[in-house]
Amino acid sequence: MRPQQRNRGAAVNELDDIDRQLIAILQKDGRRSFKDIADETGHPASSVRYRVQRLEDSGILQIVGIANPLSIGFDHLAMVGIHCEPGYARSVCEALSALPETSYVVLTSGGFDVMVEVICRDMEHYKELLLERLQTTEGVRRTETFFVLEAHKLAYGWGVG
Repeated sequence: MRPQQRNRGAAVNELDDIDRQLIAILQKDGRRSFKDIADETGHPASSVRYRVQRLEDSGILQIVGIANPLSIGFDHLAMVGIHCEPGYARSVCEALSALPETSYVVLTSGGFDVMVEVICRDMEHYKELLLERLQTTEGVRRTETFFVLEAHKLAYGWGVG
């Protein structure tokens, strides 16, 4: 399970304790049946089904399979810090979000305007991505790459309580 990339701050304030409980359960196992969740929580399965669908429709919740990229042949995981031309950071985020190699694109404060997590098969793939697509994106001034040497934790479950 992985949340939508869009910022839905207002929607988060509309979550009640039951929504938070359902999200927490699905973060542990997104394949749990509505009946199993209903049995655990004491809420009717129809109510669980309705609430999960509402959370998905609103963009708060997305249930997907997550694979460790380093275990399935993508040997180059990197964080790329990006300095942008003034006024371009949001459009750079939008453009880089469309690339299949990006798994995480955020507008940041601090040393970089944008941080991007990229996953590539090998160094040739990374080089093509960096030189021909990332660095040529309109508004990108400079990039700095941080290669992941070892991944000690890849998690997508956050506290909602």
